Amino acid sequence: MSTVQYYGTGRRKNSVARVRLVPGTGAITINGKSAEEYIPFANLREVMIQPFNTTETLGNYDVLVNVNGGGFSGQSGAIRHGISRALLEVDPEFRGALKAAGLLTRDSRMKERKKPGLKKARKASQFSKR
Repeated sequence: MSTVQYYGTGRRKNSVARVRLVPGTGAITINGKSAEEYIPFANLREVMIQPFNTTETLGNYDVLVNVNGGGFSGQSGAIRHGISRALLEVDPEFRGALKAAGLLTRDSRMKERKKPGLKKARKASQFSKR
């Protein structure tokens, strides 16, 4: 007996999250740990469950996530994006609500690359006239 599963890939900054939704009780597992154990900040855990609040499906699905790259903020944003995409597979009717909340847009802001001869992306060494 196989249960129905829904998949979604989310990205933000340098993080990539592969999300799987399984009908269940609402447990969130990230890289084998509970969400509370993996992400220590309550506000970032709130960010992750925004798609469920928007579509009023909180507690209907267990979320299994593999995420890598970036930090806590980027990873929680990537998980949010992945959950939103997976919810579209569940019911295409959710598209309007998710799109209006801006949850389907990939946040394209990434760290700028370091340029040769500079200390960081734009920071140069101090200018000396003499």
